[in-house]
Amino acid sequence: MNNKSDVPIQVRSGTFDILKVNALQWDWRDLYHWLLTLHWPSFVAFLSGVYLSLNALFAALYALGGDCIDGMPPHSMASAFFFSVETLATVGYGHMYPATPYGHVVVTAEIMVGMFGTAVMTGLIFVRFSRPAARVIFSRGLVLSNFDGRPALMMRVANQRRQPMAEAEFRLMLIRHEPTLEDPTMHRFHVLPLQVDRLVVFPAALTIRHLIDEHSPLYGLTPERFEQCNARFMASIVCVDKVLHTPVHSDQTYTWRDVRFDERFTEIYSDHDDGRVRVDYARIHDTEPAVITPASRDK
Repeated sequence: MNNKSDVPIQVRSGTFDILKVNALQWDWRDLYHWLLTLHWPSFVAFLSGVYLSLNALFAALYALGGDCIDGMPPHSMASAFFFSVETLATVGYGHMYPATPYGHVVVTAEIMVGMFGTAVMTGLIFVRFSRPAARVIFSRGLVLSNFDGRPALMMRVANQRRQPMAEAEFRLMLIRHEPTLEDPTMHRFHVLPLQVDRLVVFPAALTIRHLIDEHSPLYGLTPERFEQCNARFMASIVCVDKVLHTPVHSDQTYTWRDVRFDERFTEIYSDHDDGRVRVDYARIHDTEPAVITPASRDK
């Protein structure tokens, strides 16, 4: 039996678009995960569609039963639909009620569906509300310039929550085309060591840096070489929400087009009048030309 789908499956990771072909078909067990990944408007629309469809189905069954519901006009879909809504919600106004064994059977089936459906919808809504989100901002681009006289690839991240995150861990990975004698299409992954890859507390914003030396996979790369090897970067942050004590994750992807050479991020920290530190989130993505120092020019 062929369980593979002929329709390509699109997977989006940041700015990367991947088409999976000849992959396994969608399994009904994926429904729960799919519902949790929907945006709220799509999630509400899906539940509303299921709710209306169930009521329309049972309304048709009531209408086909003739006089199975006492007080309901014969073959009235509108009356049958609203009776189904009342039954599914176990409201029971009393104006209409089952009058035949057929009506009792359909009502019993609908009540059971309503009980299970309410439990499932309540669980889904609870999980969606209770699931924490990282709410982390990644800079729109990367910058490559000198830091303390050494070339460095840098990105900026910021915590948007009012509370600090705990045990924040940062990672940055390079993906580039590296052909081999056997495979000219080979792409390889390189983990880029970071100057600071972990913070005990992550309260506001931070510039993440990979210092480029002779051991770095970025050593000697020019803007032209970045394009030729189709350089891409994957960044991620894993930290703990201090309110819910739950790990949260956020990630971002970049291409060689997002790397700005000989630029640096503008300063966003400043001293407040009362001694506190001020962080300007409106300038998280702003960059400016890097200053070339004599020490860095010698290198």
